[in-house]
Amino acid sequence: MSNSSITHYPCYINGEWKNAADGKVFEVTNPANDQVWATVPELTTADTQLAIDTSLVAQPLWQALPAIERARWLHKLVAALKEKRDHFAKLLVAEQGKTLPEAYGEFDDTCNYITYAAEAARRIEGKIFPSDNANEQLWITKVPYGVTLGLCAYNYPLALIGRKLGPALVTGNTIILKAHEATPVTASEFCKVVDEIGMPKGVVNLVSGTGIEVSSYLVTNPSVRLISLTGSTRAGQAIYKSASQNVSGLVLELGGKASFIVLKDADIEEAARAAVISRFANCGQVCICNEMVLVEEEVADAFTQRVIELTKQVTYGDPMSDVNMGPSVTKVGIDRIDEMVKEAIGKGAKAAVGGKKPAGDYFKQGNWYEPTILTDVTPDMAVAKEEIFGPVMPIIKVKDYQQALDITNDRDEGLSSYLWTQKIDTIMHAMNHMQVGTIFVNKQIVGYVQGYHSGHKVSGTGGEDGVYGIEEYLQKRVVYLKHN
Repeated sequence: MSNSSITHYPCYINGEWKNAADGKVFEVTNPANDQVWATVPELTTADTQLAIDTSLVAQPLWQALPAIERARWLHKLVAALKEKRDHFAKLLVAEQGKTLPEAYGEFDDTCNYITYAAEAARRIEGKIFPSDNANEQLWITKVPYGVTLGLCAYNYPLALIGRKLGPALVTGNTIILKAHEATPVTASEFCKVVDEIGMPKGVVNLVSGTGIEVSSYLVTNPSVRLISLTGSTRAGQAIYKSASQNVSGLVLELGGKASFIVLKDADIEEAARAAVISRFANCGQVCICNEMVLVEEEVADAFTQRVIELTKQVTYGDPMSDVNMGPSVTKVGIDRIDEMVKEAIGKGAKAAVGGKKPAGDYFKQGNWYEPTILTDVTPDMAVAKEEIFGPVMPIIKVKDYQQALDITNDRDEGLSSYLWTQKIDTIMHAMNHMQVGTIFVNKQIVGYVQGYHSGHKVSGTGGEDGVYGIEEYLQKRVVYLKHN
């Protein structure tokens, strides 16, 4: 690719387009073909400080606006975004590698996240309690944190912006966005729309950089009062530690290892279809994806055979064409997955489908891996112990629900799980005892804006979406009011 076909996408700070003070940039590659197609600024800490300073200046003025006025800005933003739906969908395909239909879905989700937040403007509630004394009232009101930080993962580079920005802004905070270094372009184009509608300067700032320098500087800065991260458990643990000095507010949505439990009374056809959809969506790069199947022995063979048949129908290739699955975002991720599969096969697992990088001239470049089904998997294998975050489905036979529950709960992670059964007592038991933030009962992977996306144990603290997600961006302030 010639330099003339490489576009530069600057950062956005205080309503102005900024490059690094020293002129440094880093490259963005298309995960389908390894072609460099964009450059983005490699900011310094001094550049990053400007984003913090201007966010601080803008925040009191933004907070002073009535919530409904802040909401009108969000509605205006969504309206402007919708005029560029095709543009953003194609950007997502080039940057992230998801298929074009998935990219349109992500764009629509982004608009829904922001719109839902805007609609919450008139529903930010406090409480009034009676006092113990005459001529007094006890008020509990809610106030913004101030400057917030949105750290976005590479699997949904646009939707995660909407998920964080909408609640932050409607509640009176300003936000600094930091996109993942693998997928920073969509964020720059998003801020172009922010600029086009004339949103007040400093309310939304965007920084970029590789490594941890920029992120670490933001996380440890005392002016940043709330940090929202979607990312790996390891990244979340590092941020948890780094933010402790300032006792910053945290919303951490981290890694998971969702078990897909299929019991003998399940609808096998529906469960098999859901298992395939919930594994290979977005090339398996969803934190709540089906990460391992735990199927009861009596139905294991029938279920596995149907999953194999359906997985063979999953098509992959050029994500702009009519296929079901695109590439992984990073080459490091694919190499890691390949090592995990080889380790499992070496320990006795069988690749019933896939199990390797695809052959053919088209797949010599890019981050490709075949849709894979592993059978005869045991709990000691890496594919059963570690988050795969890719298109590999390990299948483990279990004796009963209790064993499946034990395997699920014995994990350090607790983000999500799937349960396929018709027994209401089993469902109710799982609701009370399955140690995860989300349970999909007789349901494939899904996420509604009115829900709440959160993890238990090392899968996170706090959460996003719905009324509870809005609450994460507000602090409570208690007022003891005495009057004559």
